[in-house]
Amino acid sequence: MNRTTLSLIAGTAALAAVTGFATLNQPDASTADTAQAAAELPVERTSLLCPSPSTSDLADTSYTSFTPVTKGTDGDGTAELVAATAESAAATTDKTTDKTTDKASDKASDKKKAAKPVVAPKAPGTPAVGETSGGEAPALVGTAEGKFAPGWTVQETTEVTAGSGRGLQGVTCTAPDTEFWFPGVSTVADRTDYVHLTNPDDSAAVADIELYGKDGALQTTVGEGITIPAHSSEPILLSTLTGEKQEDLTVHVNVRSGRVGAAVQALDEKLGGDWLAASTDPAGTQVVPGIPKDATAVRLIAYAPGDADADLKVQLASPSGLITPAGHETLHVKAGMTASVDLGDVTRGEAGSLVLTPTDQSVPVVAAVRVLRGKGDRQESAFITATAPVGTRASAVGNSAKGATLSLTAPKGTAKVKVTASAGSGGGTAASQTYTVKAGTTQEVELPVPAGLKGTYALTVEPLTDTPVYASRTLTATTEGVPGFTIQTLPDDRGTVDVPEAEQDPSILN
Repeated sequence: MNRTTLSLIAGTAALAAVTGFATLNQPDASTADTAQAAAELPVERTSLLCPSPSTSDLADTSYTSFTPVTKGTDGDGTAELVAATAESAAATTDKTTDKTTDKASDKASDKKKAAKPVVAPKAPGTPAVGETSGGEAPALVGTAEGKFAPGWTVQETTEVTAGSGRGLQGVTCTAPDTEFWFPGVSTVADRTDYVHLTNPDDSAAVADIELYGKDGALQTTVGEGITIPAHSSEPILLSTLTGEKQEDLTVHVNVRSGRVGAAVQALDEKLGGDWLAASTDPAGTQVVPGIPKDATAVRLIAYAPGDADADLKVQLASPSGLITPAGHETLHVKAGMTASVDLGDVTRGEAGSLVLTPTDQSVPVVAAVRVLRGKGDRQESAFITATAPVGTRASAVGNSAKGATLSLTAPKGTAKVKVTASAGSGGGTAASQTYTVKAGTTQEVELPVPAGLKGTYALTVEPLTDTPVYASRTLTATTEGVPGFTIQTLPDDRGTVDVPEAEQDPSILN
């Protein structure tokens, strides 16, 4: 037996003595019951990444941070957003001890200490707001710990008064991950689409960007092996990856090494612009919630990443129930190809949600819609991607007394939902209201507004029944006659985690 083997056994035995091991044997009935009764505890650390908001000198950006009050989080905690630069690496978390340790030079550490966080919340339950102007604002790296971590949500909202992408642009800052799907991007002449990749970690990340059009994969020149340095962000202009000009494409970001946050900024010369968030994971059934009632045009884009074609039934969950758009009953999506269809003013003056289900065999797809409001040269665009249900809880932040709407849909059955409006960022008292969403319908609910509201507030959505509920929030702001708007979906905030019981079993060392 060599020295390496002895060291490994000694180290394993020491670890067992300190922490114990979960039993790896086939569980008996009592063990199964214990697993089902696993404790649901608040998460202790959350990371969020916000892309660089704009390159326009006419851009005004606000960041709103919010953590809902969560049971079991009475202790201390912190939350802050700082620029994604080399200086942000001055203090990092040691993954073995989970204690903050200095990983950079004293000079870098001094810069970190001198850097003022863009947003630094003071207490859960109350939003905190930060602002910036111009076209040089960096991407942000955010970390929340302790009582600020469960359900931490940050909204980045930018108003651009003129030029390409003019209008209202909004994005929910995302958690780092290793794979993203973006149906709805474009490389046509009027569009300028960027994929923003932000790396929060101490080592470089490496990612591939793949483009899929109506005929399949596009040849790309520099889409493979893109390096995103530690604590930095890289915007990649899609038109530099391929010479093909297609109106509807799907982007696949696959991270080979490390992890990143990803979002697409889609800017149009004539139709404004917005952020395109990643679609939920590929699935046979997809829901795109909260198409505004005054939408003048809706374009559906879908992609099938597997080896089989997908045939989808297209339905609109309206306030009165599920209906099938005339002439657009189904959508055929070939394997490895992007399909799209213009649905026109499908909502016809009523808020609605698209429900995509398999006509026969279930084949995983990703999907999104591009929505237009306004007419002529006063049109503005936004995107809604297919999303996961609200789950236990979700929040949307940056809401004002006017100009915010919430859409709820329950495709599979009647659901009850509690909606809480938080205290305002500058003052006010929280308010709550419960709604019933009938099976197969979409409701644009009348929001509770905090009494004595000052500033902006957060909306927290909590289903009270087991029926899946999907939600989205729309912000509107008309500037010089242009109806600016942006839409964010509300998937589960992942504020809690199931922690199963574990038993010591030293016999595993034998």
